[in-house]
Amino acid sequence: MAVETSRTEAKLRFGFRIRKSPFFNASRRAGCTHYSVYNHMYYPVQYEDPSKAERRLAEGVTLWDVAVERQVEISGPDASRFVQLLTPRDLSALEVGQCKYTVLTGPDGGILNDPVLLRLQKDRYWLSLADSDILLWAQGLAVGWNMDLHIHEPDVSPLQVQGPKSPDVMATLFGDWVAELPYFRLRATELQGIPVVVARTGYGAEIGYEIYLRDGRYGEDLWNMIMAAGQDHDIGPGASGSRRIEAGILSYGADVTRSDTPFHVGLGRLVDIDQEAPFIGKEALIEIKRKGIDRRLAGVEIDIHPSKDVPTERWPVIDGRDAVIGEVRSRAFSPRLNKYIGYAMLPTEPAEAGTRVRLSAEWAVAEARVVPLPFVRTRARDH
Repeated sequence: MAVETSRTEAKLRFGFRIRKSPFFNASRRAGCTHYSVYNHMYYPVQYEDPSKAERRLAEGVTLWDVAVERQVEISGPDASRFVQLLTPRDLSALEVGQCKYTVLTGPDGGILNDPVLLRLQKDRYWLSLADSDILLWAQGLAVGWNMDLHIHEPDVSPLQVQGPKSPDVMATLFGDWVAELPYFRLRATELQGIPVVVARTGYGAEIGYEIYLRDGRYGEDLWNMIMAAGQDHDIGPGASGSRRIEAGILSYGADVTRSDTPFHVGLGRLVDIDQEAPFIGKEALIEIKRKGIDRRLAGVEIDIHPSKDVPTERWPVIDGRDAVIGEVRSRAFSPRLNKYIGYAMLPTEPAEAGTRVRLSAEWAVAEARVVPLPFVRTRARDH
């Protein structure tokens, strides 16, 4: 297994310390060539030529192992009160069977994670996590609050079925009811005796679903069933790279860091300061909103030839005096736009659309233009 670096090719050995998903062996047989590590698990990020995978996602249907989205289950009579404590988003109208995109904040208002929250039952929730150890954070918080609840990691592993042909594949598997499942809604069900939760969610910015396997023993069985159901639709394994940037979707740990608040990364809409319920970081976020921010995340189109191999380090943004004023945090080549695009953290004034900025590092020098987000409108809608 090769790992891409800026100067040389390294090898990463599979070991016992990093966890493998229930779909790991099936995914390898399907041709996975590149992995990352996410939530202490091997994360498949490339199976074939990236442009081919992007076309399949935009025009057909893909299957992607996203079991790295570990779940934190919070249940018990005080579960609703505790979940609201974790996030500044007002959850008072969240219904059973509904999902919401949220941010979890620390006492200083910094973002700890940006999970999708699933409400399975009246007193039972899952946090479907980005890459940070929220299980330990939640368990630690619970010690200091006199609440009747239970917090643990369940045996749950999601797969994504994404793309415009995904409803056809899902209907073959589950029946016609899947097509009627509203966006950001879920349903617990079974597939030939395999317990799953089906949610109308996903990271691919296209029409799609996540299938949460609720018993890891059936990982290969579920993978094979989905591939068989999608055979007539040219289903293939794939990962969302440039597509999520095109759609304005953020990646925690890359575009969003612990030092960023929701206001810095364009997620202020998820902060309901006026709600009566308390939440961690409320006082800090009230003060930050009052004072305003001095930097924010912006979309950039990068003027660099598509054939150039752009390394993965963060790319410094410099001013006219060659002083570093920001950084490009993520970038990818967009086949549909035929250019490099990305996210840059910039001072507030240079972050205005139309502004041109300079990028400079020993491995690449370029110019970029700040543009509105998203780069491309998608079929999916944010919830």
